[in-house]
Amino acid sequence: MRENLFGKTLEELKAVSHSLGLPSFTGNQLAEWLYKKEVSSFAEMTNLSKKVRALLDEKYDTGIRPPVDVQESVDGTKKYLFPAIEGKYIETAYIPDGKRSTVCVSSQVGCKMGCLFCMTGKQGFQGNLNSGEILNQYRSIPQWRTITNIVYMGMGEPLDNLAEVLKSLEVLTSDWGFALSPRRVTVSTIGITPAMLEFLNRSDAHLAVSLHTPFDEERSKLMPIQQVYPLKEVLKEIRSWDFGRQRRVSFEYILFKDFNDSAAHVNELSRILHGIRCRINLIRFHPIPDTPLESPDEETINSFKEKLMAKGITTTIRASRGQDIWAACGLLSTKKLADK
Repeated sequence: MRENLFGKTLEELKAVSHSLGLPSFTGNQLAEWLYKKEVSSFAEMTNLSKKVRALLDEKYDTGIRPPVDVQESVDGTKKYLFPAIEGKYIETAYIPDGKRSTVCVSSQVGCKMGCLFCMTGKQGFQGNLNSGEILNQYRSIPQWRTITNIVYMGMGEPLDNLAEVLKSLEVLTSDWGFALSPRRVTVSTIGITPAMLEFLNRSDAHLAVSLHTPFDEERSKLMPIQQVYPLKEVLKEIRSWDFGRQRRVSFEYILFKDFNDSAAHVNELSRILHGIRCRINLIRFHPIPDTPLESPDEETINSFKEKLMAKGITTTIRASRGQDIWAACGLLSTKKLADK
C-alpha cells in the first residue's frame, strides 16, 4: 500500500522530497497543498510538474479520506463515521454553537483504559490512529473551514498515543500547517502522568483532566487508571506547572446519580483543587448499555454547580448535544459494527 503524506510534518515532507530526488522546497509546496488548500489528489497540485505528480502518485497517497456515514441531530450536531483499521470505525463530532464551532476528534480505535462509564472502553483496544488519521477527521468534514475549536475528547485516550497526538498538534498549530492557535485546542486525559508532563512541555494546547470524583476509592471503581496514576499525583504535577495566563487546565466531571453528586463531593473538590487556577466542566451522563450508572436530575446538577461556585471554583455545565444521534462516544461505531 502507498504511504500517506497527509499528517506528516514539514521536515518529513522535505525528507520525502529528498528521497524522490526532488528539491527541498517541494516539501513546502506539498505542505501548502495538503494543509492550506482544498485538494484530495496529487493531480490537483498544479504548481508541481506532471512528472513530479505522477511520481508522487506512484509512491504515495494523499491520505485525505471522506467519512462513510453521518448522522445529524435536531440541534445541529453531526456525528461522522470514518473507516479505521481492520474494518473498524472511529467517530468525530461536529458541534456548532453560534459563532463557535467545535470538532471532537478520536485518537484511538477503541480504548484500553476500561472506564466504567465509557462505551469506547467496552470495545477494547484495537489500535492507535496516526497523525494523518487524527487530522483527517478535521480536514475531511464539510465544515472544516468554519471550525474554531478542536478537542481531543473522542474515542481513545489521547496521551496513550502521545507521539502521534503531538505530531498532529504540530501540524495543526504550525504556520506551514493549519496555523490554528494552540489556545483553540484542548487535549483530554484520564491522568497518565508521564505522558501528561511531556505533553505540557511539548505543546501549548489546553489540558483537560477527567476527574469524575475526588475520592480515591470511588475513582478506582470508575477508572482503573487510578490504581496506576493516583489522582493526588496527577494534581501534584499540575499544581507545580506554570500554565501562565493564557493556557488553561480544566477538570471534566460526569455527574452520576447518588454516586458523586453530594455536598461531601463539593467539599472535597474544593479541598484538592485549592490553589489551582482551573475550571470544572460538569457533564450530564449519556446512558450506555450494561452500566448501572444514571444521570441525576436537573435540580441536582444545577445545585452542584452553585455549591462549587460558592466555593470559588469556576464551574460550567456542558450542554448536552446530539442526544438523538447516539451521542455518547463509542455508541455509533459500536452500532455500525453490530450491523455489519
